[in-house]
Amino acid sequence: MAPEYLSPGVYVEEVPGASKPIEMVGTSTVGFIGESRKGPVNQVVFCPNWSTFTKNFGDFADSGHFAHAVYGFFNNGGARCFVLNVGQGEADKRPARFIGYDKGPGDRAGLHAFEEVEEIAIVCAPGQTDPAIQDAVLTHCEKMRYRFAILDSPEVIEAGGVDKLPKPRDSKYGAYYFPWIKVYDPNDGEIYVPPSGHMAGIYARSDAERGVHKAPANEIVRGALGLRYNITKGEQDILNPKGINCIREFTNRGIRVWGARTISSDPEWRYVNVRRLFNMVENSIEGGTQWVVFEPNDHMLWKRVSRNITAFLLRVWRDGALFGESPDQAFYVKCDAETNPPEVIDAGQLVVEIGMCPTKPAEFVIFRIGQMPTGGDVSE
Repeated sequence: MAPEYLSPGVYVEEVPGASKPIEMVGTSTVGFIGESRKGPVNQVVFCPNWSTFTKNFGDFADSGHFAHAVYGFFNNGGARCFVLNVGQGEADKRPARFIGYDKGPGDRAGLHAFEEVEEIAIVCAPGQTDPAIQDAVLTHCEKMRYRFAILDSPEVIEAGGVDKLPKPRDSKYGAYYFPWIKVYDPNDGEIYVPPSGHMAGIYARSDAERGVHKAPANEIVRGALGLRYNITKGEQDILNPKGINCIREFTNRGIRVWGARTISSDPEWRYVNVRRLFNMVENSIEGGTQWVVFEPNDHMLWKRVSRNITAFLLRVWRDGALFGESPDQAFYVKCDAETNPPEVIDAGQLVVEIGMCPTKPAEFVIFRIGQMPTGGDVSE
């Protein structure tokens, strides 16, 4: 409706922009859940640094693997995390403490308490290798849709070698790392700790330096003095196809993450960076298009939505996250009468179809080398 002018004068009007920018959501805020003798129980505490963690939950002597994981996170490039202490009690009741309960707002415990914190993008339960706990972490990430789980392998391999190493259930929302790493503990000297906290920091570091589309692999593990097991190439040939990411020590190159796979059997979601890229894009688009709700569902709205999403995906493509020499090869956005026929409009729905071609890691680099004939012409 046009404004009403009743007397002569100068009138200033604010005109909304043609497009509403979609901002990229954060991808490296971690939710740590574990056991500590100190600190509040089943209360999510925001920790922007190591000192905040120790102030609330004590140091290595109070929470063991839990504290080492958070320290490793900050030491490897992490900057923001939320910490939940489930308390300490009987070991046969540990899964129940981690799974927790949901009795509504203000009365949630365990993993359910993380549902109230929208910023979390990665979830870790350091050192928890119980199948029930790992299943609960994966279920939480699947339910929340835009979260990714980093899971730990057992510290010790049972009889039978690496081919008998247990693996979590199939999921495109999690990755699994082996083996544990050796670190310095001020109380006990050199000890072995689960790698998930250090890996979460590497995820954050890689996201900040390169972007979420870069696989968090071939990265130095800061603070690692050694490994519980030194994996050979032959042993990794067994583990890699199973989606078990190895951490290996290389001569003159240090201890590095040498795997970037999810624990999914679906080839489309084989790589960690592909899943996390889609998490970021989907979450960003969902948050950046809330203004559409209750707008008149017509061709004008379709054009505005298409324009906004296209502008966002152009940024993603220019950052190197999508494969293609041109935007048309990298992605498409379709929002028209075909995706929104009358029956869809009558149901109060607006449907946008988006396709993306993500870049995938060069996991196998192959150089084909042959001999040239003696005296031959190089151009032949």
